Amino acid sequence: MERVLVIGSPGAGKSTFAAAIARRTGLPLVHLDQHYWRAGWIEPDAATWLRQVEGLAAGERWVMDGNYGGTLSPRLERADTVLWLDFPMWLCLARIVRRSLVHHGRTRPAMAEGCPERLSWKFLFHTARFPWNSRHRVVAKLAGFRGTLVHLRRPRDAARWLAGLA
Repeated sequence: MERVLVIGSPGAGKSTFAAAIARRTGLPLVHLDQHYWRAGWIEPDAATWLRQVEGLAAGERWVMDGNYGGTLSPRLERADTVLWLDFPMWLCLARIVRRSLVHHGRTRPAMAEGCPERLSWKFLFHTARFPWNSRHRVVAKLAGFRGTLVHLRRPRDAARWLAGLA
């Protein structure tokens, strides 16, 4: 396990889970949100972002978290392990609300500097639609993955898997 990709719906806990894996394994941690966003919630253009992700994925060892479906293929090509946090939508929404309340107005640890946490109806709506709008694309891309795929459907499953790393 040298290149671990953590994926899942917004609010599934990808960043927290990836950080725990990095602590237990010593793998370098890559939070894609820290690389994607610019101060003030400015997004990069698609070509620049793809090149940046390809560069990050080219590393020999990492644990990387984040969605960014347009860059899933190059990350899957390099990953040897994928951990898919496929949690219920209601749980992801509740976690986003909690995260927004806890970190409101401050930049949370897994986010780029200058991007303070905020609760956005647009983001909540995106998360609520994730199972219908994005999940099938993830499933299709994972079908061709040749490494180890761990499909975790409940936080309890993720905790058990993580405990097995100790």
